[in-house]
Amino acid sequence: MNVFITGASSGIGAALASAYASQYKNQGLNIGLAARRSEHLQKLKILLETQPNIRCYIYPLDVRDHQALAVAAGDFIMHAGAPDMVIACAGVSRGTLTEHQEDIAAFQAVMDINVLGMVHTFQPFITAMREAGGGQLVGIASVAGIRGLPGAGAYSASKAAAISYLESLRVEMSPSNIAVTTIAPGYIRTPMTDVNTYTMPFLMDADVAAQKFIKAIAGKRRFVVIPWQMGWLGRIMKFIPPVVWDWAMKKAPYKPRLDWDWL
Repeated sequence: MNVFITGASSGIGAALASAYASQYKNQGLNIGLAARRSEHLQKLKILLETQPNIRCYIYPLDVRDHQALAVAAGDFIMHAGAPDMVIACAGVSRGTLTEHQEDIAAFQAVMDINVLGMVHTFQPFITAMREAGGGQLVGIASVAGIRGLPGAGAYSASKAAAISYLESLRVEMSPSNIAVTTIAPGYIRTPMTDVNTYTMPFLMDADVAAQKFIKAIAGKRRFVVIPWQMGWLGRIMKFIPPVVWDWAMKKAPYKPRLDWDWL
């Protein structure tokens, strides 16, 4: 099995890497791990390779750099072959307010990482996957992409864009036998949510979420919300009339506008 994961240095990405290594330690796994923090990747590589039949390839990079991802993809394909799945997990969240000029840079970064970073991740693998007979592309979106959340305009917009992008990609890849799965998590306990000061309903540990993600990926789900409780909430959110949504969101808590170091 060949798997390539971005955002692998912590949070959901690292949890997925560990879960796949545990699952395939008997059959064998080549896993590419990409993230910005090389020291975290190196530690994860050492940890995973203590298990039998696991080979890790690490790529310290920024998903905003499409050339770096192209180089990483070429190296992974050269050493391991075409991936069976590519999981675009890199992402960032920060509270943003349009009224603040200094938040423009945050809007730009969130969109570049959460949307274009996904494009940069998938693009250099598609030809090799097509030539190998197929595979699977997995994008991590969010329930926040279903409706715009106050104080999180950049994040909500980026995840809404990711959901639509993945839907387009799913149809485009179908003739090539490349499945596309969109996973929209609710609240997952990661460094990205640790800064939240408000109650997070149905909060789930990253290792538990990873197992649910893997099950959805194995089933080649087209679109799935995890946990299921957030799925029902998402369905309700989608059909609430704008006037009711606006009223309900007036007292919603805002995500902190803090400096962040994306994961």
